[in-house]
Amino acid sequence: MASTPTAPGNAGSSTRPYLIRALHDWCTDNGFTPYLAVFVDRGVQVPAEYVKNNEIVLNVSFEATTGLKLGNEVIEFKARFGGIAREILVPVDHVIAIYARENGQGMAFPMPSEASAETAGDAGDAAPAEPRPAGGGLRLASTDGTPEADAPAASDDAPKPPEPPEPPTGGGPRPALKRIK
Repeated sequence: MASTPTAPGNAGSSTRPYLIRALHDWCTDNGFTPYLAVFVDRGVQVPAEYVKNNEIVLNVSFEATTGLKLGNEVIEFKARFGGIAREILVPVDHVIAIYARENGQGMAFPMPSEASAETAGDAGDAAPAEPRPAGGGLRLASTDGTPEADAPAASDDAPKPPEPPEPPTGGGPRPALKRIK
């Protein structure tokens, strides 16, 4: 496969879709359940009744989805919500994290651009929620549970990111997202 060199000053395509696919593969290969945390605005097609604070967490395992396509621009699949099959369409730049449900390992991404953030609160029929302040993304933690030095600090008045469900094994402290280097 021949690659085309990028022109000087051109950063090339986004790494986000490649990282999402890689972490999805890693979760699947290790028997983990890949979850996507998604910032929801009018460009995202998800069931509005499951959106909270302009965010939704989606199980994107092969067992929970049909026709999963992790594209460079859009992630699309069908999934059941409350027993009803729904078409899901998520622009890749709206994915704010991908992680394993069982241990919280994964990667967080910056919030969508300001242009997309201006449409916050228009998630279909869901009640509008205040958009998250800039820099108030998911908080990453090191393996010992302490915050990474360069992770954005979560303020007490900022909306909290969606919480993943408890692992079925129970016990022990709740896992935290961990930066993969």
